[in-house]
Amino acid sequence: MRNDEVRQNNGRLRRAIAGLTTSLRAQLFAWVVLTLIGAICINLYLSFRSADATSNLVTDHTLLASARVIAEAVHVDANGTVQVDIPPAALEMFDTGYGDRVYYQVVTAWGNLVAGYPDLPQPKGQQMGEDTAFRADQVRVMMLNHPIVGLNDDSTISVTVAVTHNSQHAMRSRLWLSDFTKQLVLVLLAGLVTIIGLQRGLTPVLRLRDAVRERGRQRLDPLEPEMVQSELRPLVHALNDHMERVQNQMAAQRRFVSNAAHQLRTPLALISTQASVAARENDNARRDEALVALRSSTRQVTRLASQLLTLSRAEPGSRRPRSDKIDLVTTARQVLETLAEEALRRNIDLGLEAEDAPVHVEGDGTMLREMLVNLVDNALRYTPANGRVTVGVRRDESDAVLWVEDNGPGIPEAERGQVFERFYRIIGTEPEGSGLGLAIVREVVDGACGTVTLGDAAGGGLLVTVRLPAV
Repeated sequence: MRNDEVRQNNGRLRRAIAGLTTSLRAQLFAWVVLTLIGAICINLYLSFRSADATSNLVTDHTLLASARVIAEAVHVDANGTVQVDIPPAALEMFDTGYGDRVYYQVVTAWGNLVAGYPDLPQPKGQQMGEDTAFRADQVRVMMLNHPIVGLNDDSTISVTVAVTHNSQHAMRSRLWLSDFTKQLVLVLLAGLVTIIGLQRGLTPVLRLRDAVRERGRQRLDPLEPEMVQSELRPLVHALNDHMERVQNQMAAQRRFVSNAAHQLRTPLALISTQASVAARENDNARRDEALVALRSSTRQVTRLASQLLTLSRAEPGSRRPRSDKIDLVTTARQVLETLAEEALRRNIDLGLEAEDAPVHVEGDGTMLREMLVNLVDNALRYTPANGRVTVGVRRDESDAVLWVEDNGPGIPEAERGQVFERFYRIIGTEPEGSGLGLAIVREVVDGACGTVTLGDAAGGGLLVTVRLPAV
């Protein structure tokens, strides 16, 4: 990985952690405050109901007390007439400074109006407060039946008292406002405590952010998980895993560049030498020989550069993923047609074994074709003259199976795990090559979520089997 990519990666890590701490604080605070506000709204609603019930209860007690004072002032005169002098105290007990109007009515058991308003509405039950409308006012009304001294034992009078809602509403508002003030103070205190708690609780996260920010561009050593709370330690482990992968990629890239430079240095030196020899040589035969060698070295460098480019494109993240629907049978037939001339030149029997039905896979069509080209090209390079190379394609349940079989020298079992490494070549092999063919195959197969295995071909040689998910 190049230095600018490392810097960009570290910058993304720093910005991600910084954004995490800010949003985490804001989200936690918001959830706490929203929870408190929701609880307070419910509590304020219940407080309103309680304040309303309390104000109704106080008003009803006052109405009942006023009705009793009026009832006790009722008397029978010498002529047997029911009389009443309304005591001022019965009405003054509603004088709370809110301008309430008081209405009353005294009626005998036989329906005669003794005093008060004849059209005052009657509540449904005795000694039960009830809200109703009277003239232009909304009032709270209560009725009391009271026995009269001097009349028959079963003779009673009915006293009804009503009062407007001014003082009742004022009492309810005071009670509710008192609760609201207390709840608001509690919210402010809870918010303050929440901010302090979040600040202290997020200190390890801020410490993690600072630790990442203070690192140099090349520092990718792991962070200490103990620096944060247990819930955030998976994040630190994930960061450490990510930095370890970056380190591995950087090391692999350095090895790749070093090996590529080493591989290019030899053919380039040969090209320079051969060009110098051709330039100095006066003998046409020797000059032609030098030019043929120069052309061969140039082809070798061109192939190596082409394979390096292919390997770079096959690496994860090097290009936008593609999901082409590829028919392996058609692709194999096209590749064999391309390499048929080389097979004929070396008198190698190059064949295809496949059914008529297509075998489809999903992936990058260009890279899958490059994979097959490298497999067949490797087989042709290591197969002796008059040999054979067979490419096969079949569908096996949910997999598409592609195999390339030759009757060359094969690969010793002890080295089959190493031949997929870049620039690895088996000691003693005669055909010239870059050691990148199977490395390209492995990268392409891994990118297509498949597997590649090496085995022995029937009758000797190498059998390469690739399995890819079929569609």
